[in-house]
Amino acid sequence: MSVAPGHRHTKDGAGQHIPVMLAEVLATLDPKDGEIYVDGTFGAGGYTRAILEAADCTVYAIDRDPDAIRRSAALKAEFGDRFHMLEGCFGDMASLVRGAGIEAVNGVVLDIGVSSFQLDEAERGFSFMEDGPLDMRMARSGESAADVVNTYDETALANLIYQYGEEKKSRRVAAAIVRARDEEPITRTRTLASIIERTLGIPPRKKGMKAVHPATRTFQALRIHVNDELGELQRGLEGAEALLAPEGRLVIVAFHSLEDRMVKQFMTERAGRLPGGSRHLPQAVDTGPKPTFELRLKGAKKPGAREEAENPRSRSARLRQAIRTAAPAWKQAGKGGKAHA
Repeated sequence: MSVAPGHRHTKDGAGQHIPVMLAEVLATLDPKDGEIYVDGTFGAGGYTRAILEAADCTVYAIDRDPDAIRRSAALKAEFGDRFHMLEGCFGDMASLVRGAGIEAVNGVVLDIGVSSFQLDEAERGFSFMEDGPLDMRMARSGESAADVVNTYDETALANLIYQYGEEKKSRRVAAAIVRARDEEPITRTRTLASIIERTLGIPPRKKGMKAVHPATRTFQALRIHVNDELGELQRGLEGAEALLAPEGRLVIVAFHSLEDRMVKQFMTERAGRLPGGSRHLPQAVDTGPKPTFELRLKGAKKPGAREEAENPRSRSARLRQAIRTAAPAWKQAGKGGKAHA
C-alpha cells in the first residue's frame, strides 16, 4: 500500500531526515550573514539546520507538534542564540515572532505537508501503512479524525472528503463509513482503510508506478480538516507578508494541488497581476492596494530527476517564490472574504 502524498522528508544513508527540494530552497532563500529567517514548519529541522549552516544568521522555527519541539533541543545546543524554537501554529507566525522581539525578517520558508516523523509513528494515525489509532492531530489536542468519522453525518462527510481529498466517489465512501460505524465505532487506521478498499476496490497499477491505495484521498481529507491546514496556510501567507522586510524572500514547497493553488493565487494577487483583457473587454484598471510581492520566478519549480528517483514521494512537490516589496501589507481577509487595503 502507498501512503498519502505530502511526505516532507527522505533519509540519507545515515538515517538523517532530508527535506524535499533542500538545494532549491537554499538557492531561493539565499541565506546571508546577519539576517533573520523563519522556518514555519520545523518538523525534523532539516531546513533550519541547512539555513544555519549556510550563513552566520538566525532562525526562528515554529511547530505545533510537541515531538518536534523536543527534537529541537539538539539544534539549540549546537547553535545557541542563533536558533530559537517557538511552539505554535505557523499561521500565527507574525504574533509569535514579534512576541520574541523581532519586528521583521529576511526570509520565510514553509514546507506544507505531513512530516516523516508523523507518518512513521503509527500511534499518530496519519498513515495506514501500519495500524494505529485514527488520530491525525498535529498538536495532539482537539478534534481527532476518529471524532470526525464517527460523528459527522453522511452529507458532511461526503462534502469533506470531496473538498479536501478531491475524491470523486466521496458519497460512496461516506455511505460506507456510516454503515460500518453503525455496527461499531471506527477507531483504527487499518479499519478505515479496509472499509474504503472494500468500497472502491484497488485501482489498476500504472506502468512504472505504484498503485495508489483507494483510501489515500480520504485520509488526506481527514488530515487537512482535523488540522485546518488550508486555513493555516492562508494565515501563514498573510503572516509572512506582514513579517517580511523589503527584499525578503518567501519560499513555499507544497505537495497537494489544493495547497499549491492557494499559494499561486496568493502570490499572483499580491503581485498585482490581473487577468489579461481582450479587444472586447479591455483589462480593468487596478485601483487596489500596491503589490506587496514581486514574482521573479515564472511558475513553480519541480524536484530534479535524481531526487524524484531517490524519493518518489517528492514528485508532487512544487516550489514557489516571491520577493517582498516595500509596500504595506494588505489587511487580512475576513472569513470567506477577500483581502483589501
